[in-house]
Amino acid sequence: MRDLSEIRVEIDEIDSRLIELFKRRMDCAKEVGYYKKEKHIPVLNQAREDEILDKVQEKGGEYGASARLLFANIMELSRALQHNIVCSGQALRDEITRAKEIPETDSITVAYQGIKGANSFEAARRLFPNAEQQSCRTFEDVFAAVNDGKATFGILPVENSTAGSVSAVYDLILKYRFFIVGALDMRIEHCLGALKQSALEDIEIVWSHPQALSQCEAYIAAHSLTPVSKANTAVAARDVACEKRLNVAAICSPEAAREYGLKILDTSLQDNPYNTTRFIVISKALYIASGANKISLCFSLPHVKGSLYNLLCRFNSLGLNLTKIESRPAKGKDFEYLFYLDFTGSVHSENVIDLLSQLSEEMPEFSFLGNYKELS
Repeated sequence: MRDLSEIRVEIDEIDSRLIELFKRRMDCAKEVGYYKKEKHIPVLNQAREDEILDKVQEKGGEYGASARLLFANIMELSRALQHNIVCSGQALRDEITRAKEIPETDSITVAYQGIKGANSFEAARRLFPNAEQQSCRTFEDVFAAVNDGKATFGILPVENSTAGSVSAVYDLILKYRFFIVGALDMRIEHCLGALKQSALEDIEIVWSHPQALSQCEAYIAAHSLTPVSKANTAVAARDVACEKRLNVAAICSPEAAREYGLKILDTSLQDNPYNTTRFIVISKALYIASGANKISLCFSLPHVKGSLYNLLCRFNSLGLNLTKIESRPAKGKDFEYLFYLDFTGSVHSENVIDLLSQLSEEMPEFSFLGNYKELS
């Protein structure tokens, strides 16, 4: 058996040769890119890539699968280089160039789901303190209000630190493909609001939004309460005030309890003391604020082995940090999925705009959803 130091010397020699061969291969890929640009040939030739990868796997013997993975990454990087040479994604580049700052005006109307006192109402008030607030019954009604021009912006919860993603909202994002132009991480506190004549020991049933009930599961179980879903936490508070049942309370915000004249029987019901909900701002127009640091995309994946891995390889090669990836079933298609992805970055970075342009050419159903600031 050879000594470890001897083996490492050989590995270093092999690595040096591999680096030089990699540089030569990328130089060849660059030449191919200029040829494709001159001849107006598409960058991606999936049939040729599949043929090469099949041969690599066959020749790789016991390391065939690993060899395929290595060469797939090399091809992904080669293709990215060629996209930059042919100036892919010009339509997306032009759209981003035309983007403006969010207008600072009192004439803005902001739509939110629920009624006064709801967490979405509070998020809308924090983000747009001087705007007119428009209450909507459902999440889709918020999208409809923006779509019909009745509201300039819509405020929607997309994720909670305890209960996870709000799947219905992600489905609507993928359906409408509106732009995301802002976000807010807001700490959420739940209280138990009941009639002024009620005492804590009287309460048997709690009403609230399913997300709020999920965020307070431990409290509900510890007090042997029966949870009942309502359209919104503030709606639950309003209904408790209207129906006047001594054994029913709402899990809602302290603001909602005060708004509808309820007595707060208990506070901080949430299982996670740092319970936080992420809200987004949607718009039909693209606005990009100064200092925008988060980007959202949606797309489907080509029916190619390892396509998701290859996509993530590009982000990794640029040192970009993915903060969210969500898959949702594609409507009307069996076992096919649409992906929603967030990452930190700015379209003013050359590497980032190049990557977005590359993906816009290759990813089916690709949409750039926005570059925005996330406030807290």
